[in-house]
Amino acid sequence: MSDSRTRQADALVDSLQREAGGKLTVFLGAAPGVGKTFSMLTRAHEQLRRGVDVVIGLVETHGRAETSALLAGLPQVPLLQREYQQHALDEMDLDAVLARRPALVLVDELAHRNVPGSRHERRWQDVMELLDAGIDVWTTVNIQHLESLNDVVMRITGVRVSETVPDAVLDRLHDIVLVDLPPRELIERLQQGKVYVPEQAAQALQAFFSPANLTALRELAMQEAADRVDSSLRETRAARGEGNLPLRRRVLVAIDGGGQSEYLVRVGRRIAERRDAPWTVVTVQARAHDEQTRREIDAAFALARRLGGEAELLHGSSIADALLDHAAHNGVSTLVLGRTRERPLARMLNRTLTQQLIRRGAHFEITIIGTPQARARARRSGLSIPSRSAGKDALLALGATAIACLVALIAERWIGLYDLSMVFIVAVVMVAARSRTSAAVIAAALCFLAYNFFFIAPRFTFAISARQGVITVFLFLAAALVAGRLASRLRMQVVALRAANRHAHARQVLGRQLASAPSNEQVAQAGREALEQAMDAPAWLRIGHHTSASGSAAPGDTDLAAADWAHRHGQPSGRFTDTLAGAGWWFLPLLDGDDRAIGVAGMRFPREAPRLTPEQRQLAEAMVDDIAQAALRTQLVADLERAHVSNETERLRSALLSSVSHDLRSPLAAMIGSADSLSSYADAMDASDRRALLDTILVEGERLDRYIQNLLDMTRLGHDGLQINRDWIGVDELVGSAARRLQRYQPDVRLKLDIPAELAPIWVHPALVEQAVFNVMENAAKFSPPGAAVEVQARLVEGELRIDVLDAGPGIPDDERARIFDMFYSVERGDRGRHGTGLGLTICQGMIGAHGGSVQALPGRDGRGTLIRITLPLLHPHPADDTDDS
Repeated sequence: MSDSRTRQADALVDSLQREAGGKLTVFLGAAPGVGKTFSMLTRAHEQLRRGVDVVIGLVETHGRAETSALLAGLPQVPLLQREYQQHALDEMDLDAVLARRPALVLVDELAHRNVPGSRHERRWQDVMELLDAGIDVWTTVNIQHLESLNDVVMRITGVRVSETVPDAVLDRLHDIVLVDLPPRELIERLQQGKVYVPEQAAQALQAFFSPANLTALRELAMQEAADRVDSSLRETRAARGEGNLPLRRRVLVAIDGGGQSEYLVRVGRRIAERRDAPWTVVTVQARAHDEQTRREIDAAFALARRLGGEAELLHGSSIADALLDHAAHNGVSTLVLGRTRERPLARMLNRTLTQQLIRRGAHFEITIIGTPQARARARRSGLSIPSRSAGKDALLALGATAIACLVALIAERWIGLYDLSMVFIVAVVMVAARSRTSAAVIAAALCFLAYNFFFIAPRFTFAISARQGVITVFLFLAAALVAGRLASRLRMQVVALRAANRHAHARQVLGRQLASAPSNEQVAQAGREALEQAMDAPAWLRIGHHTSASGSAAPGDTDLAAADWAHRHGQPSGRFTDTLAGAGWWFLPLLDGDDRAIGVAGMRFPREAPRLTPEQRQLAEAMVDDIAQAALRTQLVADLERAHVSNETERLRSALLSSVSHDLRSPLAAMIGSADSLSSYADAMDASDRRALLDTILVEGERLDRYIQNLLDMTRLGHDGLQINRDWIGVDELVGSAARRLQRYQPDVRLKLDIPAELAPIWVHPALVEQAVFNVMENAAKFSPPGAAVEVQARLVEGELRIDVLDAGPGIPDDERARIFDMFYSVERGDRGRHGTGLGLTICQGMIGAHGGSVQALPGRDGRGTLIRITLPLLHPHPADDTDDS
């Protein structure tokens, strides 16, 4: 039986084995609160309407009203209560579910640990028993609970998850549903109290629920779902006898034991890591390997397994066929191999391994890796023109002439070619393409003499029998010299273009790295890494107080003295210069626009390098100049940021002084004036006048107290935060208390309260929420026309309490409505006007936000007035909450 038929039979057997039991569907999420249980219950209602026998084995709602509402209408097996440490805990009644034998059972939180004394220690074991009994199971799990990802989640979040599910459980997977929510929306749900109560939400936001953690976990969940879908598709196509479609980029590294196997393994692992793809190392055994090759392959396989890859030995008479067949049946999209030892004849016939893979592997990405030694030789040969001595040029020209004579002899005797001048011209062109102009001139002269001596009559003499022959050989010499000169010039241009390309590429890489460096420390690190890569030498960089060096490659005391000199004088120093030339490093200053040094860069080249090529020097100086400009940019950005902070601080200070000078002095002046009148003219006043002055003192004192309270509240919001001491309070009592306070300060205000009696009490900090409602009502009353009522309405909307305060004032301009909650911000028209400190709505937003709610400014009815909407989540006292979620 062929390999393809064997794979098809194995896939069919695996498919039949999975179909024998129940079908497992997993609702997978990246973190608690994304809505896995909600999605599962929603789909369960759809199955119930289709007539499927659905029951709830166990669902954890965690007190969420939306999730609890979905339980209605779904049959549920009664839970089993178990005693543990004097607490009654609910668990799924596994025996009752097995006796009921529904078509589909919902079992929430697959990773949950059962109460001690249960039949199974973990809930996933209960699920496996249900599947073995032929019952379909829907369940939920978060990505951090998969056993294989435990260490990855630990590195991401710093939290070791204790409740895990073996990956083998997901081998029974029939379907996977990815329940996804962007990190920003999940954090908003957390802040609104829809995941945890505010106290726990604040702790979660500082630890597990950070945006970086949520983004990484979300990517893990997507990768796991993609892996499962890819695996399912591969098995289905294999059962049908069809080839595999690689949905994920799998990397295949091919080695041959030719001295670079471990290097290829490490390169392949880095490629797979960058692409976040699985990878495999293979070798094709077309013939018996010798002992040294076998040891190298074994060491490379062991290294691959240590690095997290797979290793496999392939057999086949054709290496290209074996690699392409393995890649086609294992979802490979990228082939990585080293540069093979190619025979010239095979290269001419287009039969080398790389040529075959490129020609036949149209569906694959093929990456050919050279060894570090080969790259170093290529870099050295590219940076400078190889220097050849006159003797080497003469030997090259002599060899080319001898080969040309041999080819001409063969062409004349066996082919019948009589015009042999082109053979010698080709030899001259070949020499010019591989060497300098001087070698081409020597080759042209030798070919001219050889052509004249061996092939121009009379032969074996330098004499020429006819005038036409003289013209021919001298034209040949001219043609050879011109062709050699052109070929040499072309080679020089190719070398220059390569150097320019390397120059541009190195600066492009450096520019990308520097563009993302926000500080001088990161500029120094990025610049050093780019210099080391481009110059192939250790580098050292110092910008201000930030220094970057690679490992032990750091300048010594003598070298540092040269670096300090270059920094002070703004000129190169050290090796390859006339200043402190005894140092082992070459230092270049980082200059600003005024030729002042802001740092220094150093490079240490090998001792055997006698000098720098112009290309190396030019590239290093250009890159150092780019690094200096990046350092200036980061310094300018830091200066601008400091100036911005200083301006904002000054603006707030001015606003506060203006507020104190006006809003605090006004009530003080009224109080002092009233008290002075009482002191001077109390005996001459009747009782009503004295009462009026005393009322003025009282009202203005309370007004002053409110201003000071606002300032204190703002201080608490901006620094230490508000401590939320929650208690139950009725909505009518809360709004009524704020209304009574407002009418005591402003007796003429008209209030229209619409508070339904059936509204349940809310669990909040009564004093803070009352102060927030009072601030909004006071703001509305201040700008409503005389006699116009301020409407206050409370409603329960989508599980949240909504308090609307509507005034009949001129309203707030659309372009300024979003800014009215800014500290000290006051518009000249509309509901903020010139009155007040500009803190009331800011404080209101802070107090409501501390409860997980929100405050919005909306247009009033019929385009007049302003509607301020306060939204509060309905929370309940909760014991120590479980860290898991659905």
